[in-house]
Amino acid sequence: MQTGTLVSLALYFVLMLAIGLYAWRKSTSDSEGYLLGGRNLHPAVAALSAGASDMSGWLLLGLPGALYVSGLVSAWIGIGLFIGALVNWIVVAPRLREQTVQYGNALTIPEFLANRFPDKAIALRVTSAVIVVVFFTVYSAAGLVGGGKLFSTSFIDGRMFGMDPYLAGVWLTAVVVLAYTMVGGFLAVSLTDFVQGCIMVVALVMMPVVVISNQGGLGEVGAILRAADPQFLDWFTGMTAIGFLSAIAWGLGYFGQPHIIVRFMAVRKGGVPAARNIGMTWMLVSLIGALGVGLAGRAHVLANPGITLEDPETIFILMANTLFHPLITGFLLAALLAAIMSTISSQLLVSSSSLAEDFYRLFLRKQASEREIVNVGRVSVLLVSLAAIWIASDPDSKVLGLVSNAWAGFGAAFGPLIVLSLTWKRMTGAGAVAGLVVGAAVVIAWIAAGWGDSFLGGPGVYEIIPGFIASWLTIWLVSRATSDAHGAENAQLA
Repeated sequence: MQTGTLVSLALYFVLMLAIGLYAWRKSTSDSEGYLLGGRNLHPAVAALSAGASDMSGWLLLGLPGALYVSGLVSAWIGIGLFIGALVNWIVVAPRLREQTVQYGNALTIPEFLANRFPDKAIALRVTSAVIVVVFFTVYSAAGLVGGGKLFSTSFIDGRMFGMDPYLAGVWLTAVVVLAYTMVGGFLAVSLTDFVQGCIMVVALVMMPVVVISNQGGLGEVGAILRAADPQFLDWFTGMTAIGFLSAIAWGLGYFGQPHIIVRFMAVRKGGVPAARNIGMTWMLVSLIGALGVGLAGRAHVLANPGITLEDPETIFILMANTLFHPLITGFLLAALLAAIMSTISSQLLVSSSSLAEDFYRLFLRKQASEREIVNVGRVSVLLVSLAAIWIASDPDSKVLGLVSNAWAGFGAAFGPLIVLSLTWKRMTGAGAVAGLVVGAAVVIAWIAAGWGDSFLGGPGVYEIIPGFIASWLTIWLVSRATSDAHGAENAQLA
């Protein structure tokens, strides 16, 4: 890695830490400030924070890698995500912003569910908090894998800090994220997300434009890709009905992602419509850029037979290292780190909030002071990150695989639960608990059985589909079969 690249990365790290210190001075005096930034986020900050924490390293590693290998058929994942995100902003965002305030000023998703269904409060808080911590530990590990791949690719012929470059990248990514998240809390995470989102979108526009220009334009890129594989740019090559549904079904996950929907809780009053418009514009440009990176990267490698790419998920890193001036390379790699760090920090904070609010305050110290809860949250960030580092220590881990599992787990467990709790007055506490457990259990069982790869001798079915359906049906059936006076009374606010 050249000096100019290291300088750019160092400046990026310093900026993130500076934002963390600023946020520490502004909003960490109480738990509402540390966990939700005082519910006063600017719409632009909330929008890019939701987008950046959503997309993670998947946007610059997993999706371009899938396009590089499979062609345009993999774009359906992005289309499904865009549709799901739009529905999430329309259906969930305004209702969650309003109802979390109405139901006891809830600061976490488990706390909101407990306040919404008080007769099952303990069961909902504990079960949902366990699911949050378990799946977010895996999800955070996916981000750290991305950091490890970045540095292992950049330092492929040497060592870093006396360590294997992959492990050094995992640890460096984790340490910087820990520093600004533990110090500055939600405001630091949101502000860094905003800056990171801006860096990401610039990089995702810049890289495919430069690569396509170097190859002689879109027509020449298309000709190179078709010459190697006539079906590469076909939207439906090898696509089965189940495969299509599995790709589009990624969009179902949005309704149940705590690190995304918590931004809806934090945006300033009346700011949801503006945040939605900004966020969806950012997402559209970013997804198109990611598709361009994968396709243009494939054409670049085909046109230069001397290039060897062992891991398709590192195509963005390869082009950043070989096509640009070192200072620009540093900026592009910072964009990848931005995608990775924005998601990890959000996930660590949500996990720590559940441990602090839904375990420590609930069972150990009901009368804990605000300062004590903030400090417990900081310790929780550290503990979850150490577990994620352990999971990410395997250099053969795949970013897309880890993300898909965690995404499905949250989507199936929380998606139907959140949507129905916000929109259906007859939903009961018993139905909420049952749907939460069944959704998570079906996803875990589906993954364990390997049915995501092959189901009944045919193509695999993405685990979010059976999990989401099972959870929705369970909530509906159990709610219809149970009488929940407390739930019916509270639902009048919905």
